[in-house]
Amino acid sequence: MTMMDTITEEIAHFIGLFHTNVEDARLRDNYTDFSLNTPEQFIPPSVAALSHFEAPYELLGFDPSVVYKAPATFTPIWHPHFVGRYDHPSIPIVEIRTHYGRHEMPRHEYPSYASGKSFTLGIQPLGSVVNFIVQAASLSDNDSFGVGGHGLTFNPALVDNGELLDKAQEVLSDAPISHLDMPESSADLIEIIKSVASELESLSADSGGPMEAFVHQSATIEGTYVNGVLVDEAPKLEDYHSFDKDADDVDAEEDAHPSNAKIFADGSVQVDASVELVGGANTTVNDAVLKNIWTGATVTAVVGDHFEINAIIQVNVIQDIDAITSAISSWTNDGAPDEIFNIATFHRVDPLQDESASSHASGGYPGSWIVTEIQGDLLIVNWLEQYIFMSDNDVGILSSSGATTKVIGGDNMSVNQTSIYELSHAYDLILVGGSLYDANIIHQMNILFDNDVVGAVTGFGTTGEGTFSSAGNLLWNQAHIYNIGGADRFDTLPSAYLDTAADFAGGGRNLSSGVLTDPAFAGLAGLRVLYISGDMLNIQYISQTSIVGDSDQIALAMNAVNPHAEATWSISTGGNTLINNAAIADLDSLGHTYVGGEQYSQETLFQSGLISSHPEWAAHDPDALVNEAVAFLDDSMLETDPTEPGFGVPVDHDGHYQNDGLQHVLG
Repeated sequence: MTMMDTITEEIAHFIGLFHTNVEDARLRDNYTDFSLNTPEQFIPPSVAALSHFEAPYELLGFDPSVVYKAPATFTPIWHPHFVGRYDHPSIPIVEIRTHYGRHEMPRHEYPSYASGKSFTLGIQPLGSVVNFIVQAASLSDNDSFGVGGHGLTFNPALVDNGELLDKAQEVLSDAPISHLDMPESSADLIEIIKSVASELESLSADSGGPMEAFVHQSATIEGTYVNGVLVDEAPKLEDYHSFDKDADDVDAEEDAHPSNAKIFADGSVQVDASVELVGGANTTVNDAVLKNIWTGATVTAVVGDHFEINAIIQVNVIQDIDAITSAISSWTNDGAPDEIFNIATFHRVDPLQDESASSHASGGYPGSWIVTEIQGDLLIVNWLEQYIFMSDNDVGILSSSGATTKVIGGDNMSVNQTSIYELSHAYDLILVGGSLYDANIIHQMNILFDNDVVGAVTGFGTTGEGTFSSAGNLLWNQAHIYNIGGADRFDTLPSAYLDTAADFAGGGRNLSSGVLTDPAFAGLAGLRVLYISGDMLNIQYISQTSIVGDSDQIALAMNAVNPHAEATWSISTGGNTLINNAAIADLDSLGHTYVGGEQYSQETLFQSGLISSHPEWAAHDPDALVNEAVAFLDDSMLETDPTEPGFGVPVDHDGHYQNDGLQHVLG
């Protein structure tokens, strides 16, 4: 008889009870099919009868003296994690290669021992990221039109955009930094950074020039500046410009169902006589957002120099020279001025400012590490250039023929937009064998020529209401540089880091005890190390340029046969909006930075604006300019004794211009 120990016997009893319950359940399920004559071959064999049970070893029960140790030849690997602290996929178990046999590793070779141990892994480094992007938009909307039965042609000299381009070139040449050519190598990038730093160092506010300039330079700049004034809160674009206003106006008009005609009881129709011209209202938008969170570390150790510059350069130029006829001096002028805004924000966040220096002091120091190596330079470069050129130089002659007339010669929009978000790995230690170059540069420029000529042909006059606007332009530059990394995070490179860098350069992978016992690593089980044998270049550059020419030449005339002095007039030749918006979010460091060479930091803000006018040019008589360019199509239209209204047959010119209440642009 086979004897079983108490534990085995308990298990056997449990299994037997389990089988009894199973059989009872089967009988209940198959009760209707039960038959005493069931062939034996269809009766399933007993599982218990086929089971083979052995108990070759006698269990003695719980023994507290048994000591169990996990195999020392396997250890989990600490893996670089995402900057955003997202979890990685499962981490494989990697075997440590050693000449010791299984369970024979001496204590000083254990990963938890203070001397530590490095591992060679097949983890690919994050590598470089380089984006060179150029966005260019060009639009030409130079309209020529004639509206109404004036019987005239208007052929002034066309506006040449050469002066506009020359002015843009002049503004570019006077910029604090010269035009930057797109680099082709790491050496070009380094040369550009040093050249920009040199130009900015020599920068000063020149009060003797035509442009009012504000310059602020410091090792660090904090806060928001609007046109050279430090403010608590930046103005909002939606308070000055709405991209949905046209849609709102259309919806309101559709809801109100306005009518431009009146129907009388006798069946006659009277159409509201009005003339409306929109010659400006153009909009350009350059929008760019660069979020560089490619890589960072709690400790960054640089054997060479650390070179950092942050710069915002903003320029707005308006040339608004208008020559307006005195014939409309009784009209209402909305008086909207030209406005320029240069808005710049510098903001810096220190990830360690709220952490206690001794928060991890009781956690011990790491005893193991893994190394990811990049041979040569690491480039984190985003180079973005955005250009918009728009020409909207309209030439037209207007008169009221007793219909509702609306001419839109502007209202154009051109947009460049780019958004880049770069997210990769964070490390505990980044060791740079060369130098580190860090630059964030935003260069914004708006140039607008809004030189309008509005003149009246001889005999022009109105008795109805009239409104006029030739200004109301908005030039808007807004830039934001957001740095992650404290401004006072720098310190001299300790000798332990220098020795480690020398060992890495020689092919070794040993971290000295001075590195492992850095207080920044207290409480960590292992270190994730990124080694860059060359230089680390972190360059974020945004250049935005908008150039708009909106110089309109408009002649106002009366209808030749049936003048409508009572007509309502609305003339708008301004209202242009030029917007540059740029933001850079850059990860510099998650903690401390040690520098073995020189440490250079410079932040620069340059803001300038100019609203230019030449009174001597605007003093020219616009009526004389207009009449010189006006010619008569048919002298018979100016007969002294025209046919009595309502009895004669309309002459050809009036039929040609479709005086039907549905006037269109070519009417």
